[in-house]
Amino acid sequence: MNHRRIPSRRIVVAGAGALALAATATLTLASAHAAPATPTVAKLTSAAATTLASQFKTGTAGAYYDSQAKKLVVNVVSETAAKAVRAKGAEARFVTHTLAQLDSARQTLKSKATIPGTSWGIDPVGNKVVVTADRTVKGAALDRLAKVTKSLGDRVELRHSKGTFTPFIGGGDAIWGSSARCSLGFNVVKDGQPYFLTAGHCGNAVKSWSDKQGGSEIATTEDSKFPGDDYSLAKYTGGGEHPSEVDLYNGSTQKITKAADATVGEKVQRSGSTTQVHDGTVKALNASVNYQEGTVEGLIQTDVCAEPGDSGGALFDGESAIGLTSGGSGDCSAGGETFFQPVPEALKAYGAQIG
Repeated sequence: MNHRRIPSRRIVVAGAGALALAATATLTLASAHAAPATPTVAKLTSAAATTLASQFKTGTAGAYYDSQAKKLVVNVVSETAAKAVRAKGAEARFVTHTLAQLDSARQTLKSKATIPGTSWGIDPVGNKVVVTADRTVKGAALDRLAKVTKSLGDRVELRHSKGTFTPFIGGGDAIWGSSARCSLGFNVVKDGQPYFLTAGHCGNAVKSWSDKQGGSEIATTEDSKFPGDDYSLAKYTGGGEHPSEVDLYNGSTQKITKAADATVGEKVQRSGSTTQVHDGTVKALNASVNYQEGTVEGLIQTDVCAEPGDSGGALFDGESAIGLTSGGSGDCSAGGETFFQPVPEALKAYGAQIG
């Protein structure tokens, strides 16, 4: 393999899409005295909905993409907010809890129930915070978690996972260090030089990377953040071309041109060196996961499967880089939850951009 041209299948990052609303609102008049009908909600692609959702980060109670109806649904608690949402071409849905109330519940969980083997994230579809306990949470720890979640009422739902929340690091091929194997996320550029992004727990474990076990060095870790966040930046050794592409493991690649924030309900794909390409849906944003190694916050929660060695791999939607594989529970035969570090945050932290 030419070490000067490593496809971005070995890097994971998140990206932002572009909005193109072609549909227009339609008014129908039954008679000269009839009131105009409610404007028709535009049919949106997943990428367009993601871009539109970014316009509703304040004054609403979260948003999600309804893939069947192809529309963006925005939660609101006031008629004023509902009118603003409809004017933008999205559907307004009245809910009970504001984002501030749900975030307050998250802060209570953080201060009173930060227990290894737990996670929580805001679910805008259910208008609540979903708390998950893996199989290691039992006895006094489980009693404590149940007591805290119960005190938060219907703002919180407690669920249980049969798996164990762990970072998905493991041995195999892909990008190798002396003690670990991970997956490369996305190739990026910083100060005109070629780098790649991968998971922070991978960067903590490996300082010198190769594209095969025992091979010559292709990159060195420049910085890594874990726990707290889960991203790492590695600089390629020497120059050369490093196109930003994701390996689809079918003889082709997906070109990556930008980074984007995720939207709940968005259909996404993940590429990793252990399990190759799998797809699924974004289930929650701003999720916190309490690994045995420490807590990571601000993650994307999905139902896309992953296994050890997939860490750092790319979560993407078309040409948009969305996230880096962090960890989760389950596997690709039994399912489970997988969490991803948002790419835009990592790019901003390092002053880098998609190459």
